[in-house]
Amino acid sequence: MAKIITFGEVMLRLKSPAYERLFQSPVLEATFGGGEANVSVSLANYGLDTAFVSVLPTGAIGDACIREMRGFGVDTSKIVRKDGRMGIYYLETGAVQRPSKVIYDRAGSTIAEAKPGDIDWEKVFEGATWFHLTGITPAISAGAAELSLEAVQAAKRLGVHVSCDLNYRKNLWKYGKRADEVMKELVRFVDTVIANEEDVQKALGISADSASAVEEGEINVELYKAIAGKVMEAYPNVKRVAITLRESKSANHNDWSACLYNGKDFFHSRKYSITDIVDRVGGGDSFGGGLIYGLNVYGDEQQALEFAVAASCLKHTIPGDYNRVTVAEVESLMKGSGTGRVQR
Repeated sequence: MAKIITFGEVMLRLKSPAYERLFQSPVLEATFGGGEANVSVSLANYGLDTAFVSVLPTGAIGDACIREMRGFGVDTSKIVRKDGRMGIYYLETGAVQRPSKVIYDRAGSTIAEAKPGDIDWEKVFEGATWFHLTGITPAISAGAAELSLEAVQAAKRLGVHVSCDLNYRKNLWKYGKRADEVMKELVRFVDTVIANEEDVQKALGISADSASAVEEGEINVELYKAIAGKVMEAYPNVKRVAITLRESKSANHNDWSACLYNGKDFFHSRKYSITDIVDRVGGGDSFGGGLIYGLNVYGDEQQALEFAVAASCLKHTIPGDYNRVTVAEVESLMKGSGTGRVQR
């Protein structure tokens, strides 16, 4: 059976109510979330054995975060605790033509202060079959970048499959290194790459020969195949590249699909028109969690891709970072049941 490890930062999420501007009213909704933690929660909801690894502060806030993740069935026993602070992000949900807004307050968090040697990777990867991280963690600090590289090197040495969502965040790369300087080295140890077009360009310096793959709001799928092929050419260790395709009509209306290339076969998923979006934060993480589940359970890349896209589509209907859906609900949508009719 698959045993999946994820590694990264989980933060305190402070959100203005509904569609209010930040501090429009003196209330903020407090929950937790973060890319890799979101993936672990998805996988636990699907019934897989998953553990989340991080460095969290001692004290009541760290305790509450761990308690919540345990409630989803995520193994938190590998989390390292240290004195310090938890990172925070503030979220204002957009509507119509006003985009959502994220403000980070994560400098000096316990994981940003972490360094190689703080986590015993040999112990973490005991019995593990899959390791997942994102490009967010290496962007936090030089120490977190070195720790991420140490992690993927240990995973490959121990025969663990590595997936990485490139997840480029321009507001995080502030410590003196560009994303491509760090990520090009890290991806040398990755088997499955997850990204969007901007991630590939900014994190790896790779783009299609012609203009953007999104032109006048329309997706040019063939250009995405070319981009994925270039990634595999540059990194022969990569076994597949999955690229999410988001066509943003407004803050509330996105068309959503994805493609996957394994060097031989190219797959393109069904497209979902997602209107009246409730919360798109965590949408990419829910795709990553769905893809990891599908690749481990179905053994069929087209079906795995369809599961990932359907799972992510459902996440857009759920407030908070976490995707609180079951395998049965995702498979129902995959089979065409997307009417939203009451189930009795």
